[in-house]
Amino acid sequence: MSTLQSDWLVHEREWLDRGEIVVGIDEVGRGALAGPMVLGAVVLTGAATPPESLNDSKLLSPSQRQALVGPLEEWAADWSLGTVSASEIDAWGLRLALAVAATRALDALRVRPSVALIDGSFNLLRAPQNIRFGVRRAPALSYRTMSATTIVKGDQRCASIAAASVLAKVHRDRVMVDLDRDFNDYGWSSNKGYGAKVHMEAIRRLGQTVHHRHSWQLPERMAQ
Repeated sequence: MSTLQSDWLVHEREWLDRGEIVVGIDEVGRGALAGPMVLGAVVLTGAATPPESLNDSKLLSPSQRQALVGPLEEWAADWSLGTVSASEIDAWGLRLALAVAATRALDALRVRPSVALIDGSFNLLRAPQNIRFGVRRAPALSYRTMSATTIVKGDQRCASIAAASVLAKVHRDRVMVDLDRDFNDYGWSSNKGYGAKVHMEAIRRLGQTVHHRHSWQLPERMAQ
């Protein structure tokens, strides 16, 4: 079990003992310059011991995260992912796009949770539905009234949130490696769309791709 948290299930158990079905929620890709944002949702109906090597996805190597996928799928009562594209982030802004990703993840579950444990300081299931950029209409946020608890550094303190972060991270990394085959000048197989030097230099030299977040303040293409 992770050394970060002596009882990974303290937050889940509080609700499970009341007969609730818990879903842990976390996202990856929020700060990337390119690629999708992916939100993981992991459902628990009981307090079975999580996989021993579970940890915050940022503290695990790629091989450690990959090795956890099978055990996490067996441990969870259900799990799913919700994705928003770079163009959707441009259309709705980051806050609303997060809520849409959360909605998509919960829509994909077979086991319906009654309580959400959410990494961070704000409820990802809710957002003002005003359009910041463009005119694309966002889908309804169907879970905005679900009972939810936010947990700062939840991916280091809460098993279901840590599991959601690992599954989302593994999936998003695969997506960026696949995209790198068509856009290999940007180094996405290694930097995963974040602001690494090779990525920033490629933006200046070649401009942005369809997978970049054009509403963000990215470097302009250098004059030829």
